[in-house]
Amino acid sequence: MQITSTNLTRAAGLAAVASGLLFTAVQVKHPEITLDFITTTQWKVRQGMKVAMATLALVGIAGMYLRQVRQIGILGLVGYLLFSLGYLAMLCVETIALVVTPMIASTSPEYVGGIVAVATNASSDADLGLFTALNMCVAGGYIVGGLVFGIALYRAGILARWAGALLAVAAVATLGPLFVTMVNQRLFAVPNGIAMIGLGWSLWREQRSTAADVLPSSARAQLDPSGAR
Repeated sequence: MQITSTNLTRAAGLAAVASGLLFTAVQVKHPEITLDFITTTQWKVRQGMKVAMATLALVGIAGMYLRQVRQIGILGLVGYLLFSLGYLAMLCVETIALVVTPMIASTSPEYVGGIVAVATNASSDADLGLFTALNMCVAGGYIVGGLVFGIALYRAGILARWAGALLAVAAVATLGPLFVTMVNQRLFAVPNGIAMIGLGWSLWREQRSTAADVLPSSARAQLDPSGAR
């Protein structure tokens, strides 16, 4: 396969779709996070899915931005940088949860317990060092960046506008568990997954249509008698 900007952008669209699917799937029947659960195989599988999700999201978001860099303007640039920062910090957090926490759960239960408290929005007196700041980057980048980037995508009108609007709404909905405690907080992650699927699919289809439009014109140029002369 020839490496072109169109093919790379289409690949970014598929990456966004895969990210959204993983983000949605990992929420299904997710057990309560406890010290015991962190040492299980299921924890490692789910965390591996989250690491892959964050990685694919970074690729997909970059493709969305580069496809409409002129139309999306300064607002889009700010949203892209913040949203990417959120997913990059999320990648770091999920990698730590996958690689580090299972290994130290028995030797440093207080520290791991503090991480569990952060993940479940509970209070803890554990000193987590810079992990707290890293987690704040996740929250700030994901929520503020998702809101701004979603609005910018909607205004640009290149990709599916409903998906851009849903991304903005999903970012704000992340705050839902702080106010609606009786609802499973993982339900609030589903809209973001759907938005990523919609945006990624829209990006893939848009680039596919562009490639289909270019090919016939090239073929016509070759067959044009004036071109032969």
